[in-house]
Amino acid sequence: MMQTPVTKQAELYRGKAKSVFATQDPNRVIIEYRNDTSAFDGAKLAQLDRKGEVNNKINAHVMTQLAAAGVETHFLRLIDGTHSEVCALKMIPVECVVRNVCAGSMAKKLGIDEGKVLPTPVYELFYKSDALHDPMVNESHCVALGWADAKTLADMKALTLKVNDVLKPMFANAGITLVDYKLEFGRRVD
Repeated sequence: MMQTPVTKQAELYRGKAKSVFATQDPNRVIIEYRNDTSAFDGAKLAQLDRKGEVNNKINAHVMTQLAAAGVETHFLRLIDGTHSEVCALKMIPVECVVRNVCAGSMAKKLGIDEGKVLPTPVYELFYKSDALHDPMVNESHCVALGWADAKTLADMKALTLKVNDVLKPMFANAGITLVDYKLEFGRRVD
């Protein structure tokens, strides 16, 4: 069944590279991908021509591939070059990171050479807070602080690893090594 098109209303959230806008439907929002780039938790900012458009199209492609593999996502449709319509979610303040190759902060923290392919994916949790530089947390923190219960955390982990099983070969087929990535989860607002 075709849903009524939504229109962009008040900005609900402005992140480092995208904005989320309300629509006339409380269960749907519009994401605008901007040309903003950032590093060091937003301390360094710049503009990159057409970045928003490229990110929007890549995101739409990835979300479509995940849906085809049976992974439920928030993505509903591509609206135009820089806008997508998605389900409105109440976000869980936890980032789920999968590392397939040792690089960046993992290499630095553990003193392991960058580029080491890991025999199994490493799954990590981080508290979503730029002010605190996204500190690493564990399941006990999440439950004790009321961010998510044990079942939700188990579901998040299983889904994150399933996404890895879809993304690794998809990127490999494009000649790209999937070093690491981050997923965020939310609960439907309806």
